[in-house]
Amino acid sequence: MTTTSPQSPLVVEESSPPPIAQAGPVAWLRKHLFNTWYNALLTVVLGSILLAAVWGMLNWAFRLAEWAVVPNNLALFMSGLYPSERYYRIWTILGVNVAMGGITWGLLVRNQATLFGRNVLITVAALCAGAIIFPLTRASSPVLIGLLALVLACAWVGKLLGKRQLQLSQFLSAGWFLVYAISLLILAGGDLRNSLIFLVAALALSIWLASVVLKLLANFSVVDTVSHNFFGIWLMRVLWFAGSIALFLPIFGFLNIPLFLKVFTYIVYIAFVSLLVPILAERRTLTTFVLVAVAFGLTFFVLTVIPDTVGGFFGLPPIGTNNWGGLTLTLFLAITGIALCFPIGVLMALGRRSNLPIIKGLSVAYIELIRGVPLISILFMGQVMIPLFLPEGVRPDNIVRAIVGLTLFSSAYLAENVRAGLQAIPRGQFEAAASLGLNNPLTLALIVLPQALKTAIPAIVGQFISLFQDTTLLGIVGLVELLGISNSILANPNYLGDYAEAYLFIALLYWFFCYAMSLGSRRIEQALNTER
Repeated sequence: MTTTSPQSPLVVEESSPPPIAQAGPVAWLRKHLFNTWYNALLTVVLGSILLAAVWGMLNWAFRLAEWAVVPNNLALFMSGLYPSERYYRIWTILGVNVAMGGITWGLLVRNQATLFGRNVLITVAALCAGAIIFPLTRASSPVLIGLLALVLACAWVGKLLGKRQLQLSQFLSAGWFLVYAISLLILAGGDLRNSLIFLVAALALSIWLASVVLKLLANFSVVDTVSHNFFGIWLMRVLWFAGSIALFLPIFGFLNIPLFLKVFTYIVYIAFVSLLVPILAERRTLTTFVLVAVAFGLTFFVLTVIPDTVGGFFGLPPIGTNNWGGLTLTLFLAITGIALCFPIGVLMALGRRSNLPIIKGLSVAYIELIRGVPLISILFMGQVMIPLFLPEGVRPDNIVRAIVGLTLFSSAYLAENVRAGLQAIPRGQFEAAASLGLNNPLTLALIVLPQALKTAIPAIVGQFISLFQDTTLLGIVGLVELLGISNSILANPNYLGDYAEAYLFIALLYWFFCYAMSLGSRRIEQALNTER
């Protein structure tokens, strides 16, 4: 029997209990802010400075500030010099975009069990209460609450449609493009034939009718009959040129293209035909292509001639761009610039990484030249020099020149952001695609570019935010966007000295939209994060 003495190392002395973990705000303050005497002193000093600053801001905001400049000129802040009797157009544009946003919401969350959860209902209730209580929105609270109801209704409809038609989510981009065209038509007014939506609708209807014609011809074996006939092949070639002329004529009339551009277009088309005919040497392919092209061209020609035959379309009363301004013009410039600079930036990034010397050299020259010039210089050059490169009598609108300047500037910076994402893709991705038999275009479109864009999302959205903020420079070139209309309001003798109130209000508007883009980019990153 083995015994141990008190001095034996096998004896385990009674251990003390573990320290009690303290939780709560007091424990957190004691641990992080008051753990030593100098941290406590620093906390007190900085806290006093912060409280004094907050107290001063609140005292100024509620006692000293003259906020009358904001509610008295709210319409100017929102829509500039847009005629007051046409404000219903602004509300209509907002309603169309809100409805499309609700449908998009419903389609994207169609697989969720509950569409309107607790957080959503709390947010909607808070927004309704804020629209009623907040002085700036109190007068328009019924319309704003109606727009919230429209969002919820469209989201519910979008979810139902998404469950029944799973492919509808693929057409969201086309839907938003259609909403943009409708919004532009409502905002500008004028003859419907001169609008972007009419051109898009005519093209879409022409494509659909051409596909119907092709199906009918295939059912009756017309393609096979013509393709095995010598005279039929020559007839197809004649119809190709006839259909092309029928297609070009209405487009030239719609765009009011100068003569030298028409001649240039025909030369390019003839060169295209000479290159394409050897590719379509197989008779059946050539016959099918020509019949579809002729059906499309003739349909588009008829659709553009009918309005003139029946007396034209009656559109909304036109409103010149000189009356556009405020937040409406800022959003229009930012959205258009973002939509245009993104594809140009992607193409420039791909061109800079190209192995073709000419394409790479032109891309590098464009990017480095634009990045070496400040934006304000490009805007002034766009306002002054763009008309010099156009025929006499052709002078683009000031808004068009501003959009061109913003697009050229932002696309150069966006190209570098995309190029950084492309360089982050390992070489093994290209080799794996080559082992599957994919060529370079398919490798870029299906494998490399999606990964590169996902990697570059923070930088791309940062460039979009910068473009939105850069619209403030357009006031220097004569456009009354949000900052420009603010300066015009402050020039009123009744509001002299109210600079802080007006600038703080528009700063909050800019912060809201910039933070919305930042929040959206984080949500997209989380949704596309496949490494969790």
